[in-house]
Amino acid sequence: MSLDEKQQSLIDDLNIIHDPHERLNAVVSRAYAMKLDEAHKSEANLVPGCVSRVWLHGELSNGRTSFICDAESPMVKGLAALLCELYTDAEPAEAAEVEPRVWEACGFTKMLSPTRLNGLANMRVKIRAMANQFLSSNPTP
Repeated sequence: MSLDEKQQSLIDDLNIIHDPHERLNAVVSRAYAMKLDEAHKSEANLVPGCVSRVWLHGELSNGRTSFICDAESPMVKGLAALLCELYTDAEPAEAAEVEPRVWEACGFTKMLSPTRLNGLANMRVKIRAMANQFLSSNPTP
């Protein structure tokens, strides 16, 4: 499944919940399953430009990306975890290229503050940078 297909499936699954506030609550609830090891809560893994502290750890295994996060705020953790879920198990080139449409497609942009949206954009920048680093350190033949 391509990253675009995965994103559309994620959007379709979330949009089964008709009320956008309940949809956002579902996103926040899903984040409780994501656990970032304390060793990865380092300065290097902090996402810059976020009001709440957010840590993002990424790895490459067998040519596929893996992202995991944590945040001080449950709402921020839920939104960040959604991005991690989206970009995990993608090829690095796709993770670097494909932009998230989930915020707009699920109606979250109307409910989130500009500060939160900016923080999510900063998280996307960090995911893209990690994916590009994976590409440069493990080029495909």
